[in-house]
Amino acid sequence: MTQTLLFACDLSAENRAAYARSIRLANESGARLDVLHVLDPYLPHRVLHDLEEAVVADMQAMLTDLREDYALSAPSVMLQTVAGAPYAEIVREAYDRDADMIVLGSHRKRGQPDLIAGTTLARVLRSAPCPVLSVSQPANRDWEDILVPVDFSLASRHTLREALKRFPESRLTLLHAWNIAGERVLGSDQNYARWRDSEVARLRCQLERETDQLMSELDSVPEVELVLEQGDPLEVLLTRLRRQPPDLLALSSRGQLGRQSAITEALLCEPHCDIMLCRAW
Repeated sequence: MTQTLLFACDLSAENRAAYARSIRLANESGARLDVLHVLDPYLPHRVLHDLEEAVVADMQAMLTDLREDYALSAPSVMLQTVAGAPYAEIVREAYDRDADMIVLGSHRKRGQPDLIAGTTLARVLRSAPCPVLSVSQPANRDWEDILVPVDFSLASRHTLREALKRFPESRLTLLHAWNIAGERVLGSDQNYARWRDSEVARLRCQLERETDQLMSELDSVPEVELVLEQGDPLEVLLTRLRRQPPDLLALSSRGQLGRQSAITEALLCEPHCDIMLCRAW
């Protein structure tokens, strides 16, 4: 069965990088590229009809320009417009088409995480049936280094499985932030230090076993490195992104109804790299 890659196109300048990336991904995976633009449903019917033709023409022109700019082959493409609320139509079309991935351009509110919750990207993340890719980097940048924050959650396991399956030629860094009780008070005590070190070693072994088990399910797997760092998960992750920015961050989306997690919001408002967000199932 042919895979379907759904790209939500808004024809903005910020959207060009995501459009080019979706073309490249479709070529590399052999997927069909469905390009979708959502129109304002409150426009008069005659205006919508004329606007639809103009939008499709613009999507086709941008597709041609991007293929020439990045020297990309022509994938199997379908251009379409629908009318409605952007996030609702993107999610509905992803379900109807059984999309393998949704690609969106990055329109981040830099440094303003409180404004992220109402964006199309955040709303799509809460309901998407497949991984969502937020793109801000040029499409000619290869995803050679991929960072995957990991813990023992269902969401983390699913995200790691998606990264292993989708990027067998890349290098994956699995980052786990650990914090053991008593460190601040007993950190200088030798007995405590030995116990702490043994606990961290046990944690590493457990993570390595889980990773090996996931890798054994796949025919082709990437190079993997496991990194354990002490500290708050968000601070550890942000420090890593600033010091060694990856090409792609594969992140678990754990937002509750109506709101993303603090980690997701912090990352969506700062353009460190492209981000693939996966739900727990």
